[in-house]
Amino acid sequence: MNYQPQDFLPIFVQLAAALAFIVLVMILTHTLGPKRHSAKKDDSFECGIESIGDARTPISVKYFLVAILFVLFDLEIVFMYPWAVNFKQLAWNGFYEMIVFMGLLLVGFIYVIKKGILTWEK
Repeated sequence: MNYQPQDFLPIFVQLAAALAFIVLVMILTHTLGPKRHSAKKDDSFECGIESIGDARTPISVKYFLVAILFVLFDLEIVFMYPWAVNFKQLAWNGFYEMIVFMGLLLVGFIYVIKKGILTWEK
């Protein structure tokens, strides 16, 4: 198929309309919104914890390991969802492939537990 530039016109119009809407809403909220400044309102806020001390305090490596493991094990849902949608078409072959996939995940999870990464206090 040969696509002409005019075939992409609806996409560009929709993109332009979306960007125009975003810019318009940002301008309107900035100009029409209330402007109340106070020491309490302009103070930085993070999860209800007062911001005291240096921002460069050392953080345990365990925190980062748990965060990386969360992303790693949470990302498997991305691979499981299409498998679940196409379960009937994949038949037994797809089932066996998912068992291998889940087995590899289980081996990784057992490795994480054996290494003690999820143990916070020793």
